[in-house]
Amino acid sequence: MKYLTKIILALAVFSQVQAQTQVLNGNKKDIQTILKNTADFSKHVMSSNYEMIAASYTEDAKIFPNNMKILEGKDIIKYWTLPKGLSTSHHKITQNEITIIKDTAYDYGYYEGKTQNIKGEERTWGGKYVIVWKKINGDWKIYLDIWNNI
Repeated sequence: MKYLTKIILALAVFSQVQAQTQVLNGNKKDIQTILKNTADFSKHVMSSNYEMIAASYTEDAKIFPNNMKILEGKDIIKYWTLPKGLSTSHHKITQNEITIIKDTAYDYGYYEGKTQNIKGEERTWGGKYVIVWKKINGDWKIYLDIWNNI
């Protein structure tokens, strides 16, 4: 009986740790657009649609990849362009918080993914991130994108 009680207690604690509360501050329509644009970004990464990845960013965007200098302009798409033989089979961004202040927003949370090489070998990766968004002509684009591995 003690063993069963410990299992039930452990499962209850684990489920509470796993349940993350998403904080959403701002106009609901804008938040939905940011959530959609985030999901679309992941789709573009998985399909290696570099044109649409680039279109997800503002013209003056900067990215801050892990262990690299700040990249901007055409260097952003060069970063996202995979070498021949590699593909991204999974990419997901999970926001912990989205906050909108006028035509600027930020969100932060976790990302995860899987990359496959030509032999079919898979590598999983993930980490934490912060994105600053700008509202451009009624749509939300990524202005600053910073992440690092966990």
